[in-house]
Amino acid sequence: MSRDARWKTLLELLVEQGRLDVEEAAAALDVSAATIRRDFDQLAEQQMLVRTRGGAVVHGVSYELPLRYKTSRRAAEKQRISAAVAGLISPGEAVGFTGGTTTTEVARALAARPDLATGSPALTIVTNALNIANELAIRPQFKIVVTGGVARPQSYELIGPLADGVLSQITMDVAVLGVDAFDVVHGAAAHDEDEAAINRLLCERAQRVVVAADSTKLAARAFARICGTDQVDTLVTDAAVSDETVARFEEAGVAVVRA
Repeated sequence: MSRDARWKTLLELLVEQGRLDVEEAAAALDVSAATIRRDFDQLAEQQMLVRTRGGAVVHGVSYELPLRYKTSRRAAEKQRISAAVAGLISPGEAVGFTGGTTTTEVARALAARPDLATGSPALTIVTNALNIANELAIRPQFKIVVTGGVARPQSYELIGPLADGVLSQITMDVAVLGVDAFDVVHGAAAHDEDEAAINRLLCERAQRVVVAADSTKLAARAFARICGTDQVDTLVTDAAVSDETVARFEEAGVAVVRA
């Protein structure tokens, strides 16, 4: 197993469990304990975990796994969610995208739709996510608008006041929102306050807001509020969501799609 593959697996296990010891990680990855110790030390130097005696823990409640290490987590659920979200978008619409693995999959699903293969433009895409803009820029039928801002390495999103100048001048039909948490009472939230601020503005400039989130993010909380539940029109999530959770969102006026 390569170092990158080990790191990806270690970080995924750490986020899921909150804590790992060296021997447990070595057994799970079928490598030596010395290799795991070196990996933990190097990841700690990059501030991606906290080293402990005999193991490692996550940074705490605000811990955020960088986007490049998230791509394989709950991949099947995210692909189903992305296909369902893409089905909610009509040709010719202006669509806003926040960053994240699920929103990236939505963008890919839109690029694969046969009815969006042509048009002038087939869609107008507005995004602060550099990776989404990069993937869709090769599609000549899509008009790509990228906000200004400073690149955030963890999510590839542009943040800061420079984005306000673009977003304040445009309107969109729909905003596709990726979140770190979505709770009926506390609304949609992200780990980073600057990222949340740009996402909030994107929502305010859209006629309707679609939250794309797997069921593990529901009834959860994150540090920085993006918007209230009353500002969200549709939640697209996976089939593992409980009936109780669905009922609570529907009572709050949010249409729920289980993919």
